[in-house]
Amino acid sequence: MRFILPLLLLLLAACARPADPNVTVITYATQYAPSHPFSRADIAWMRFVEQRSGGTLRIRPIWSGTLLSSDMSMEELRHGVADVGLITPIYVRGGSHLIRIQSGFYSGVREIESQVALYRCIAAADPELGRELDGLQVLAVQGGLLPGIITRDRPVRSLADLRGLRIRAPTELMTLLRELGADPVNMPMGEVYQAMAKRIIDGVVAPPDTFRALHFAEVAHYFYTLSVPRGAYPARAMGARRWNSLTPDQQRVLAESIPVWEAALARENRAALERGLAEARAHGVAFTDASPADQSRFEALYLHDAEVNAGAMAQMGIDGLTAFQAARRSVRPDGSVACGGQ
Repeated sequence: MRFILPLLLLLLAACARPADPNVTVITYATQYAPSHPFSRADIAWMRFVEQRSGGTLRIRPIWSGTLLSSDMSMEELRHGVADVGLITPIYVRGGSHLIRIQSGFYSGVREIESQVALYRCIAAADPELGRELDGLQVLAVQGGLLPGIITRDRPVRSLADLRGLRIRAPTELMTLLRELGADPVNMPMGEVYQAMAKRIIDGVVAPPDTFRALHFAEVAHYFYTLSVPRGAYPARAMGARRWNSLTPDQQRVLAESIPVWEAALARENRAALERGLAEARAHGVAFTDASPADQSRFEALYLHDAEVNAGAMAQMGIDGLTAFQAARRSVRPDGSVACGGQ
């Protein structure tokens, strides 16, 4: 006991010390664990901010969804639940309709950096994207690896082989996959492993990094390397009220951190791809390339659906066609991006 009391007194004294008035602590909340590739990119961002600010900005991470939820993160940041957080507007049910739909406008864009550039072209052309982000200061736009089709027992060697397969897919692919004869379903990615293990679904539209990140190599045996377009979206943000409370110098540091964060996300995505491919090879996953004819047909159907979805936004008073047309003008034949085709 004689040792415990002094220790408690020391701890109380430490807690009672006034915070350094020259240091601003910013909370960062994410739904992922520190070991996830996204989180490794987040840590690189934290280090940059603390170093560039000379230690006057300090980031306090809160991992694994203990503070910020997946489906309400944008609202939670607006209300100050955390200062900065990971957001997924493409999965939010309401309030980010155009952000979600525009993720289907990226046909022909393969590189992560080009995906991010195209998002900014679309945002510059259509102010609706900014309105959907009202109350938030975006600190990073995120692209990603191109998905293919992972299946459990039945290999897919052509688009015709999709007929009859029950496949988990994102919303923007549902109509297209039905046209190809598949039975698409939507479910959280966290449920896909069990659904495939129990043969509830036959496969999933996902990139190769999931063979390791989500352990799909344990339950799936085939990968069809159809290049499914992947869109970019705002993925890290700060609540506007918290942003406005910072000094101009602090805002400048965070603005300078945007390309650092985006580069770290791209780097970690690519590293995750290599780890996923190695895991797939170790488990004997069979890879089949899509033929040029099948790839071309898929992209034509994809573009058609994207334009139809853009036009349907008019029912909600949103001019989705402006965003769609801006995207298509900005994609060059080689997959690079120049806003407005300049």
